[in-house]
Amino acid sequence: MKIRLIMLGKTRREEIRTLLDDYAGRLSHYCEIAINELRDTSPASLRKLKIGPSSTVVLLDAAGKQWTSQRFARWLGDIRDGGTRELVFLCGDAEGFPADLRARVTHSVSLSTLTMPHEFARVILAEQIYRAFAILAGHPYPR
Repeated sequence: MKIRLIMLGKTRREEIRTLLDDYAGRLSHYCEIAINELRDTSPASLRKLKIGPSSTVVLLDAAGKQWTSQRFARWLGDIRDGGTRELVFLCGDAEGFPADLRARVTHSVSLSTLTMPHEFARVILAEQIYRAFAILAGHPYPR
Protein backbone atom coordinates (compact mmCIF):
# COMPACT_ATOMS: atom_id res chain seq x y z
CA MET A 1 0.00 0.00 0.00
CA LYS A 2 1.16 3.51 -0.78
CA ILE A 3 0.45 6.37 1.61
CA ARG A 4 0.51 9.96 0.41
CA LEU A 5 0.48 12.96 2.70
CA ILE A 6 -0.78 15.98 0.77
CA MET A 7 -0.22 19.20 2.65
CA LEU A 8 -1.01 22.81 1.90
CA GLY A 9 2.00 25.01 2.32
CA LYS A 10 5.62 24.24 3.02
CA THR A 11 7.07 22.88 6.25
CA ARG A 12 9.34 25.84 6.92
CA ARG A 13 10.82 25.12 10.34
CA GLU A 14 13.89 22.93 9.99
CA GLU A 15 13.34 21.03 13.23
CA ILE A 16 9.80 20.12 12.20
CA ARG A 17 11.00 19.07 8.74
CA THR A 18 13.57 16.83 10.43
CA LEU A 19 10.87 15.13 12.52
CA LEU A 20 8.58 14.70 9.50
CA ASP A 21 11.41 13.19 7.45
CA ASP A 22 12.33 10.89 10.35
CA TYR A 23 8.82 9.43 10.55
CA ALA A 24 8.62 9.16 6.76
CA GLY A 25 11.85 7.14 6.85
CA ARG A 26 10.47 4.88 9.56
CA LEU A 27 7.24 4.41 7.60
CA SER A 28 9.15 3.34 4.51
CA HIS A 29 9.80 0.01 6.28
CA TYR A 30 6.05 -0.69 6.27
CA CYS A 31 4.74 0.97 3.11
CA GLU A 32 5.61 3.27 0.27
CA ILE A 33 5.32 6.87 1.50
CA ALA A 34 5.18 10.15 -0.41
CA ILE A 35 4.84 13.69 0.91
CA ASN A 36 3.46 16.37 -1.39
CA GLU A 37 3.50 20.00 -0.25
CA LEU A 38 1.38 22.37 -2.31
CA ARG A 39 2.03 26.07 -2.47
CA ASP A 40 -1.51 26.79 -3.58
CA THR A 41 -4.77 25.07 -4.47
CA SER A 42 -5.07 26.35 -8.00
CA PRO A 43 -6.74 23.96 -10.46
CA ALA A 44 -3.38 23.39 -12.19
CA SER A 45 -1.70 22.53 -8.89
CA LEU A 46 -4.49 20.12 -7.91
CA ARG A 47 -4.40 18.37 -11.31
CA LYS A 48 -0.74 17.52 -10.71
CA LEU A 49 -1.72 15.46 -7.67
CA LYS A 50 -3.30 12.73 -9.79
CA ILE A 51 -5.34 11.05 -7.08
CA GLY A 52 -6.65 7.82 -8.60
CA PRO A 53 -10.37 7.01 -8.54
CA SER A 54 -9.72 3.94 -6.38
CA SER A 55 -7.68 5.86 -3.80
CA THR A 56 -9.01 6.17 -0.27
CA VAL A 57 -8.90 9.86 0.63
CA VAL A 58 -8.82 10.99 4.27
CA LEU A 59 -9.31 14.62 5.27
CA LEU A 60 -7.84 15.92 8.51
CA ASP A 61 -10.68 17.96 9.91
CA ALA A 62 -11.48 19.23 13.41
CA ALA A 63 -15.02 17.86 12.94
CA GLY A 64 -13.75 14.41 11.88
CA LYS A 65 -13.75 11.17 13.85
CA GLN A 66 -11.45 10.95 16.83
CA TRP A 67 -9.84 7.62 17.62
CA THR A 68 -7.39 6.20 20.06
CA SER A 69 -4.09 5.07 18.57
CA GLN A 70 -5.24 1.45 18.91
CA ARG A 71 -8.50 2.12 17.05
CA PHE A 72 -6.66 4.10 14.36
CA ALA A 73 -4.28 1.14 13.92
CA ARG A 74 -7.22 -1.27 13.49
CA TRP A 75 -8.79 1.07 10.93
CA LEU A 76 -5.50 1.39 9.03
CA GLY A 77 -5.04 -2.38 9.13
CA ASP A 78 -8.56 -2.89 7.75
CA ILE A 79 -7.85 -0.41 4.93
CA ARG A 80 -4.55 -2.14 4.12
CA ASP A 81 -5.95 -5.67 4.36
CA GLY A 82 -8.99 -4.69 2.31
CA GLY A 83 -6.76 -4.20 -0.72
CA THR A 84 -6.48 -0.41 -0.80
CA ARG A 85 -3.55 0.46 -3.03
CA GLU A 86 -3.31 4.14 -2.17
CA LEU A 87 -4.30 5.96 1.01
CA VAL A 88 -4.19 9.74 0.71
CA PHE A 89 -4.26 12.06 3.74
CA LEU A 90 -5.15 15.71 3.12
CA CYS A 91 -3.70 18.13 5.66
CA GLY A 92 -4.85 21.66 4.88
CA ASP A 93 -4.25 25.10 6.24
CA ALA A 94 -6.73 27.39 8.04
CA GLU A 95 -8.86 27.68 4.89
CA GLY A 96 -8.82 23.94 4.18
CA PHE A 97 -9.04 22.32 0.77
CA PRO A 98 -11.25 23.43 -2.13
CA ALA A 99 -14.71 21.87 -2.51
CA ASP A 100 -13.82 19.81 -5.60
CA LEU A 101 -11.05 18.01 -3.69
CA ARG A 102 -13.18 17.70 -0.55
CA ALA A 103 -15.78 15.91 -2.66
CA ARG A 104 -13.29 13.04 -3.09
CA VAL A 105 -12.98 12.49 0.67
CA THR A 106 -13.86 9.00 1.89
CA HIS A 107 -13.11 9.55 5.59
CA SER A 108 -12.66 12.53 7.88
CA VAL A 109 -10.33 12.28 10.89
CA SER A 110 -9.53 14.68 13.71
CA LEU A 111 -6.12 14.41 15.37
CA SER A 112 -7.26 16.36 18.43
CA THR A 113 -9.78 18.86 19.71
CA LEU A 114 -6.82 21.10 20.50
CA THR A 115 -5.84 23.81 18.06
CA MET A 116 -2.28 23.39 16.82
CA PRO A 117 -0.04 24.80 14.10
CA HIS A 118 -0.40 22.97 10.79
CA GLU A 119 3.25 22.02 10.83
CA PHE A 120 2.75 20.21 14.15
CA ALA A 121 -0.31 18.41 12.78
CA ARG A 122 1.85 17.04 9.96
CA VAL A 123 4.33 15.51 12.38
CA ILE A 124 1.56 14.13 14.60
CA LEU A 125 -0.12 12.56 11.57
CA ALA A 126 3.12 10.92 10.39
CA GLU A 127 3.87 9.70 13.93
CA GLN A 128 0.39 8.23 14.37
CA ILE A 129 0.58 6.41 11.04
CA TYR A 130 3.96 5.00 12.05
CA ARG A 131 2.59 4.08 15.49
CA ALA A 132 -0.36 2.32 13.81
CA PHE A 133 1.93 0.17 11.67
CA ALA A 134 4.10 -0.58 14.72
CA ILE A 135 1.00 -1.67 16.66
CA LEU A 136 -0.11 -3.88 13.77
CA ALA A 137 3.36 -5.45 13.57
CA GLY A 138 3.59 -6.03 17.32
CA HIS A 139 6.65 -3.76 17.48
CA PRO A 140 7.52 -2.46 20.97
CA TYR A 141 7.58 1.23 19.83
CA PRO A 142 4.06 2.09 21.02
CA ARG A 143 4.66 1.01 24.63
